[in-house]
Amino acid sequence: MADTMFTYKLTEAQVLRLRETVTEKGFKLGPLEYGHFSARKGKCVLQMYLSGKLVVAGKEAREFIEFVLEPEILGEARLGYEKVRNPEMYQPHFGIDESGKGDLFGPLVVAGVYVDEDTADRLVEIGVRDSKTITTDKKIGELADEIRQTVRGGMELVAIGPARYSELYKKFGNLNRMLAWAHGKVIANLHAKVPSCPRALSDQFGNPRLIEGELRKQEVEIQLEQRTKAESDIAVAAASILARAEFVQALGRLSMEAGVELAKGAGAGVKKQASEIYEKQGRNGLAKLCKTHFRTFAEAVGDPVAPKVDWKKGKG
Repeated sequence: MADTMFTYKLTEAQVLRLRETVTEKGFKLGPLEYGHFSARKGKCVLQMYLSGKLVVAGKEAREFIEFVLEPEILGEARLGYEKVRNPEMYQPHFGIDESGKGDLFGPLVVAGVYVDEDTADRLVEIGVRDSKTITTDKKIGELADEIRQTVRGGMELVAIGPARYSELYKKFGNLNRMLAWAHGKVIANLHAKVPSCPRALSDQFGNPRLIEGELRKQEVEIQLEQRTKAESDIAVAAASILARAEFVQALGRLSMEAGVELAKGAGAGVKKQASEIYEKQGRNGLAKLCKTHFRTFAEAVGDPVAPKVDWKKGKG
């Protein structure tokens, strides 16, 4: 199924030009929470947010982008020119991403996908994009199924459930080191399947040398690239969807075990739910469902709370 949702970042001047253009073209404008406006015409819907993020959705989204947004607002052609703009994305490589690291409940999942030019073409065609831009678990699941059919055996998953997560966290003493171990394991498993693959791309976290060290331990020789926002790469985006789909399924199984639908994230609502589970099932019952090193866990069970640490800035 072809992609029907696209996101763009617009400047203030482009936002004004977009409003004028869609008004002239007969779009019906409406209000949008946290946004400048929404607009609709036929089977094309626009959502223009205050942050500058523009979402274009609907069966006629591609037509609007190719014939209005790109030539009249952005001043450049993007859609359909991916190979010209980003040729490396179509060359053989592994893409690795994770899900669940910011969620109290559920596992940490790291996934990897191998793509070549043909696979990348097919993944683009079915609408693969960064999982964080996909708003429903149903859509994540559907895309994950299509990705599995597309890449066939060219994928790997490492899912670390709550009990194993706690063991590994004690062993590594640091989330970034655990992530590096899992990323390295996925890359090594993929490399065993496709030893000719020359490159692996991972979303950057912590010290870039961490994954490199894990690959040396596993005697894997491959060019490793780590960068922020790596999900713009089709292989990393596919990995992010597979990881998220596995996380959602595992969270569902844990919810059945807990007798309540476990919430995602680690905010106030999650803390409240964790406290309720603690009151009914005790410390061990809660620990079976979540990542016990989280500050939210300590707050829920009444443990002393350590000072906040921004792990993203940590050196690992």
